[in-house]
Amino acid sequence: MQSFRLFALLIFATGSVSVADADADLRDDALAAAKQATAFLTEHVSSHGGYVWSYSADLHHREGEGVVDRNTVWVQPPGTPAVGIAFIKLYRATDDPQFLDAAMATAAALRHGQMRSGGWQASVEFEADRSRRWAYRMNPLSRKAKDQSSLDDNKSQSALQFLMQLDEALEFQDETIHEMTLYGLDGLLQRGQFTGGGFPQVWTDTRPAGTDTPRRSASYPETWERVYPGHQEYWYRYTLNDHLASDVMDVLLLADRVYHDSRYRDAARRLGDSLLAAQMPAPQPAWAQQYSVQMQPIWARKFEPPAITSSESFSVIETLMQLYRYTGMRKYLEPIPAALDYLKACELPDGRVARFYELKTNRPLYFNRNYELTYDDSDMPTHYGFQLSSRVDRLRTEYESLAAQEWTSSRSAAAERQQRPPSRRETQSVINGLDARGAWLSEVPLRFNRLPGPSIQMDETVANLNVLARYLAD
Repeated sequence: MQSFRLFALLIFATGSVSVADADADLRDDALAAAKQATAFLTEHVSSHGGYVWSYSADLHHREGEGVVDRNTVWVQPPGTPAVGIAFIKLYRATDDPQFLDAAMATAAALRHGQMRSGGWQASVEFEADRSRRWAYRMNPLSRKAKDQSSLDDNKSQSALQFLMQLDEALEFQDETIHEMTLYGLDGLLQRGQFTGGGFPQVWTDTRPAGTDTPRRSASYPETWERVYPGHQEYWYRYTLNDHLASDVMDVLLLADRVYHDSRYRDAARRLGDSLLAAQMPAPQPAWAQQYSVQMQPIWARKFEPPAITSSESFSVIETLMQLYRYTGMRKYLEPIPAALDYLKACELPDGRVARFYELKTNRPLYFNRNYELTYDDSDMPTHYGFQLSSRVDRLRTEYESLAAQEWTSSRSAAAERQQRPPSRRETQSVINGLDARGAWLSEVPLRFNRLPGPSIQMDETVANLNVLARYLAD
């Protein structure tokens, strides 16, 4: 795998080796590296076909959002679906069956953990007693089993995105993959989506009474509690937290492209319309994190008050622009200028923004380490981003470019395909980073195991596999 560097030296020294020869040699090295890394992942790292977030270099310790054993695999990225998507990209780039086999193994892990309601939780349990606690489709019916499909942190969305891409790569001929994918999409639309077009953080096989949210315009509550009132099952309410709408929109638009079924485009438009309705009126024309059935901001967790939220507002603006690119419907651009002007005015003296802004007064809101609401940012908990980088200028540039161009379906399709191929230098760096086993090692410690590096971090592994796939596809 070091041969590319030797070829490059020869090019400069003698001029006897062509660039085409060097590129061909690097392609061979990239394919060999991808195959070696995939073999290591499938033969030594995975359990039950799935993956978690982090591993010690010797593979004796593993963790997701906590310490886990080999009978737990993780769904939330960069867990099992993220690895599976990388395998699919490699398969599409090379037609090598090794990558398809690896993807099929990850799908088998997800099949075990699919809920009766259609989606997935953060993890999948294979140990018998732990597995029986969940209403997996694979398990016998049980009233005690918990049925909870989660859209938080891209859990069910990432699983569905992977399965749709695998179903397409298999030309829809694998009945098991095809059925579980459509079952998950049906759950998302039929049980997850509110009549008003939005989504909760969690859906179940039966929607709890009083939680459906019809389409209505957002408004300010007359009063709101300054002390956390308890969770009040916020996960069943209309939410925009942690890019939920953006991740769901990705699923719906991919489903429309893959299956050519108008239900998915209609669901995407209804989601977009719900985002228009969720924009708060003046003086704060942006978005909240969580809403009541009356579409008023509410508490979620003890450090998430009713407020205007910058992070979620940035994400909504990106989602509306994405939907405009896909549909050409300019109504999805109309709320953006006022929102950007408002968010620009929210910037702190250092150019950042607070996560939360008080309703109507627009004062930045924080919590101290006792989780008491305050205007003072001097004693904040460190586990949560209460101050963030502003994205106003970048989003304004993107919006102005979109608004100035005439929409065409061909331009929309081109925008969906945009992603630059990696450079030869970047690709060679990924290849050189592999150890003799086929692992990329990191110095990041294992947080929950309290162990220093080196470690195997799946976010880095997935990123490196994607670099190789993009190079091989070019």
